[in-house]
Amino acid sequence: MMNRKIIHVDMDAFFASVEQRDDVSLRGKPIAVGFDGPRGVVSTASYEARRYGVRSAMSMAKAKRLCPELVIVPSHYEHYKEVSKCVHDIFREYTDIIEPLSLDEAFLDVTDNKSGAELASDIAREIRLKIRDRLALTASAGVSYNKFLAKVASEVRKPDGMFVIHPDKAMDFIAGMRIEDFWGVGPKTARQMHRMGIFTGMQLRQCSLQHLTEVFGKQGAVYYDFARGIDLRPVESIRIRKSVGCEHTLEEDISRRSAVVIELYHVVTELVERLGHTGFEGCTLTLKVKFHDFEQITRSATQKKILKSKNDILPLAKMLMGQVEYSSLRSIRLIGLSVSNPPTHERRGVWVEGELDFK
Repeated sequence: MMNRKIIHVDMDAFFASVEQRDDVSLRGKPIAVGFDGPRGVVSTASYEARRYGVRSAMSMAKAKRLCPELVIVPSHYEHYKEVSKCVHDIFREYTDIIEPLSLDEAFLDVTDNKSGAELASDIAREIRLKIRDRLALTASAGVSYNKFLAKVASEVRKPDGMFVIHPDKAMDFIAGMRIEDFWGVGPKTARQMHRMGIFTGMQLRQCSLQHLTEVFGKQGAVYYDFARGIDLRPVESIRIRKSVGCEHTLEEDISRRSAVVIELYHVVTELVERLGHTGFEGCTLTLKVKFHDFEQITRSATQKKILKSKNDILPLAKMLMGQVEYSSLRSIRLIGLSVSNPPTHERRGVWVEGELDFK
């Protein structure tokens, strides 16, 4: 495990940086990429905007309150996708073992690489230089012996930086990490760990495997390993699509049952279209509901049959929605549905090479 050479490359404020590169009038200004409407959400914020506290996934209304001079730019997804392919062309000069996480970040296994370089840090440095020279964009990189540490390392010197976590230094580095910086630890999990007296990697390492699994289930074993610098997952250049889904952020919060059923019908219709387009087959339907205060819940149900038609999905979606408590005081701002869990007897999925599928 210690002999692997893994690089995590993360483009800096990718969508916003592409917009600033292509439009000189945007350079140096705080910009947010996304929809400028009552339900608009920030897709990416430039570093100038981040100084005001503007962040991805923040409501556009809040972003404008934090930064009155914010320039809002509509998303040009297909263009970002083309730029991303150019970035991946650079990756492939060094390795074909590339695992994309999104358009703007990917893992590379360069243990055996096309350039014959001994040090992964040299490859990461060359990749960053080529991205800058050819695409006029910047990227940050993390280098280590596994995916967990490489991803953590890429955040250390952002933007436009590189950091290496050597196997000999890994345990000390992890010991000093804030628990919020561990991959897979979100705000809710962090709060739970704080209640357990866990604030750093060292304190996490002192927690037993039994206790972590009692509290966090299977994920507890992952945290136990991460605290010890263990992550055996390979960089996977070929992925099987695991789910297909869609979600609608509503123009106005809704709480009347008739309005909820109508919106649910629209989401089901779009989901059926996506299932037909991708050819994906799954047996589990998951409902996602986000309330007016941004609290989010999910409900799932698994059938013995493949869910692919409106007749299959709509009754199940209504049943799941029936388990959700909403009212005028707890109105709904988002509804999402996804199908997952391909049939195990065939595991029929959609193979995707070179990039992730996006819901």
